[in-house]
Amino acid sequence: MLRYDVSGQRATITLDDPGRRNPLSTGALAKMAESLEAALADDRVRVIVFTGAGDTAFSAGGDLGGGFFDDPIGLHRARGVISDVFRMMRRGSKPTIARVNGHALAGGFGLAAACDIVVAVEYAKMGTTEIRVGLWPMQISAILQRLVPARQAIELFMTGRIFSAAEGVDLGVVTKTVPDVATLDEVVDEYVTALAATPRVAMAFGRDAFYLVQDVGIDVALDHLQVGLTATTLSEDAREGVAAFIDKRSPDWSDR
Repeated sequence: MLRYDVSGQRATITLDDPGRRNPLSTGALAKMAESLEAALADDRVRVIVFTGAGDTAFSAGGDLGGGFFDDPIGLHRARGVISDVFRMMRRGSKPTIARVNGHALAGGFGLAAACDIVVAVEYAKMGTTEIRVGLWPMQISAILQRLVPARQAIELFMTGRIFSAAEGVDLGVVTKTVPDVATLDEVVDEYVTALAATPRVAMAFGRDAFYLVQDVGIDVALDHLQVGLTATTLSEDAREGVAAFIDKRSPDWSDR
């Protein structure tokens, strides 16, 4: 259903039901929330990677055949766990990467889009396909409306059309595409290495500020960012980074 692994400074959360295209069942979502919470609390973990098992699908979205409609009201809270996952991803202060190894549809597409960096194999198909089964991309629209221009977003939501990973780049949802899974792993590894090498304080403050100012007015945003800059300059890593620049050497980050 779902695997959680920590290796070095990377935590990997893998939807693990490739025979069913890695659906987002209520059980998988519950385990994902637990795993994400563990990754955010683990000081060893600097980068969190989300992916799917196999080489066909990242995730086909909600598990419509797994009791999704058995108790619409009773399962309201369980289905809402994806909202908790999105909140933790946004507020967790640690970089997230979507390793999109295949099709990413409906909620699976939203999960990928919620990550900071999205690397996808070029043959991956994407889409907000909920309308095709009489639903609407509810929670994931909160993510996508912050990435995709309104005209393009509503067209995707209303038609449920499936598009290529290359169009995902054009829409601003995918960071880059790669030709195959081997290259996907190489590029993800490069991102993990680069992000893990950054100073922890600047990454946490900066990433949090990046997402916070998306949701406030310009005056509040500027005031918050000014405070953020001052807070960052108080860190030991900021002093070390400036000193290393002046001395023409590599910085020695202390994560303080």
